Amino acid sequence: MSSIAQSEQLELAVVIPTFNEAANVPVLIARLDAALAGHVWEAIFVDDDSPDGTADTARAIARTDHRVRVIQRIGRRGLSSACIEGMLATAAPLVAVIDGDLQHDETLLPNMASALAADPALDLAIGSRFVAGGGTGDWDRDRVAKSAFATRLSRQVLKADLSDPMSGFFMIRSAVVRALAPNLAAIGFKILLDIMTGSPRPLKFVELPYTFRTRELGESKLDHVVAMEYLIAIYDRMFGKIVPVRFAMFSAIGLIGVGVHMSVLAPVLLVWGEHAFLAGQIVAAVVAMTANFFLNNALTYRDRRLKGARALLDGWVSFCVVCSVGLVANIGVAGFLHDARDGGWAASALMGILVGAVWNYALSSRFTWGRY
Repeated sequence: MSSIAQSEQLELAVVIPTFNEAANVPVLIARLDAALAGHVWEAIFVDDDSPDGTADTARAIARTDHRVRVIQRIGRRGLSSACIEGMLATAAPLVAVIDGDLQHDETLLPNMASALAADPALDLAIGSRFVAGGGTGDWDRDRVAKSAFATRLSRQVLKADLSDPMSGFFMIRSAVVRALAPNLAAIGFKILLDIMTGSPRPLKFVELPYTFRTRELGESKLDHVVAMEYLIAIYDRMFGKIVPVRFAMFSAIGLIGVGVHMSVLAPVLLVWGEHAFLAGQIVAAVVAMTANFFLNNALTYRDRRLKGARALLDGWVSFCVVCSVGLVANIGVAGFLHDARDGGWAASALMGILVGAVWNYALSSRFTWGRY
């Protein structure tokens, strides 16, 4: 493989967000080498500290092929944020995003570059599975239906008639990305949706057909959390300026915690009677806080997720301490307002709940998930 000569002008960069894709790295580089023959390009692997050694595999290739670069992220997770970091790390005028699992058709990249070169008004070229000539490969009926539903949902926030807003395969002008970066939410797995909805003006695009391939090596990253993150991204674009998405998730999990608390307390009282109320409250509170901690760790703070027994134990202890103080603040504020207003218990209670929620969110963000 050749390296970029100093006299050659870099034309485009290909950003590849990865997590546990070590086996696919050399195959993808070989395919890019063939597809982009005649172009001056670089590949930027943005790896979320894969335990399978994806970053090291890419580095081994980079030692002899200077077109290959590696960004290894420690303590940060998420496809969208990885793509943004990679796109901002290149000097190339054009930058493409392609998955590291070989399911995107890399032979479409030269056509994307040609489309952008032919029309200076175009902002990006998008690989689409749903325009004439495209396809979803071996998708079953259920997956096609879910994708169609997600596409309809995305139209609630899109500013364009885009047939495949879920596509993770596109090429965009680097200057456009740099201008948009401060407006991007970097949530979840759908970076194209983030870009299209984050732009203050409608972006001009062209869709080019391709057929989605079957994964050959490694494991699929699709799971229920990915679907949840997509919904979170939609919420963020619709309501995020009113109630920040992370606080909304934290509060929603707090409501779940109330249900957990009551479901633990009720049987305790049923079995041991009212005299066990205090003990039941303590047990229920600990169980509810524990449930809230693990749900927040998996969802609200997924990009800062605590791992390992020591980190989880430290995080759980700090979360319980923060929430205990938050409970005191809740009761104190509610009591003060109730006494000051001489009644109005509902409004006082709600204000106490709000103060407690904000306290818990602010301090747990700083001391539980902000230390690692």
